[in-house]
Amino acid sequence: MVAVVGNIVHNSHIVFDGYISPSNNIKFSDIPTGIDGILAIPTAGLFQILAFVGFIELAWLPASQYDGDYGVGWFGNKILDPDERARKLNVELNNGRLAMIGILGNMVGEVVTGQTMYEQYMSGNIIPFNFSPFDG
Repeated sequence: MVAVVGNIVHNSHIVFDGYISPSNNIKFSDIPTGIDGILAIPTAGLFQILAFVGFIELAWLPASQYDGDYGVGWFGNKILDPDERARKLNVELNNGRLAMIGILGNMVGEVVTGQTMYEQYMSGNIIPFNFSPFDG
């Protein structure tokens, strides 16, 4: 879900001021929109992102805890009913899976059409291959 929101924000040309890499003289505004933006990030920056995500996975939210219950509760409230807790954990897992499918579909659509998500919406090209179920 964060990936989709980040994609929408970046495609709207909302960027941080300053430099993403002062040593390479690369500003945040120099990063292109869409999937090509990952190639503009220096290798050291990509390594920092992967190291941070790895730290979160290993130290804070360990992947060995398969039930997904990290003791935080639901908006700070502990869910006491085990059936309700299991249902809400399953809903959260399914929402995460759907968000991953959504960003993957967005990236595939961008590669197929050559347009970012924003450009696709603005040009009316939200259905690739010029297919419309309403055409006769």
